[in-house]
Amino acid sequence: MSLLSIIEVPDPILRASSDPVERFDSDLEGLVNDMLETMYAAPGIGLAGVQVAVPRRLLVIDLQDPEEEGGEPVKTPQAFINPEILWSSDERSIYNEGCLSIPDQYAEVERPARIRAKWQDVNGKSHEKEFDGLMATCLQHEVDHLNGVLFIDYLSRLKRDMVLKKVAKLRRAL
Repeated sequence: MSLLSIIEVPDPILRASSDPVERFDSDLEGLVNDMLETMYAAPGIGLAGVQVAVPRRLLVIDLQDPEEEGGEPVKTPQAFINPEILWSSDERSIYNEGCLSIPDQYAEVERPARIRAKWQDVNGKSHEKEFDGLMATCLQHEVDHLNGVLFIDYLSRLKRDMVLKKVAKLRRAL
């Protein structure tokens, strides 16, 4: 496994729609493992293929269950290949979202509280499930990436511009 470079705003690849994954093979499994390693090292809880310059419809998520009695967080990695959101609730929830492609910036984003999604795993097997809470938010955030949408697109123009200016300022300071 190896760490991949995470693409950051304003790179135009982040605005591209990702293509479906068609081959379920050892290369795909290797990419998923590299994405998980990259996500953990960042650290983050979700990462889409396009964020590592692979514009394919795949993403990884691990909400990492809280530590048990002072131990390490329990890792529960999941890969979603060709994910689709089939349904979303009218009920809304607000989370303070961040993004590995928009480093060190966070903002409250309102999204549906529950969703039903379908996807394939690394072997091509189909799955369908309803999600709520942080998992619903994270999956919506990552699927947005596959469609060229960033969490800052849900903000007012003023807030979005402020976030982008902060990112540019931080980049200049490096």
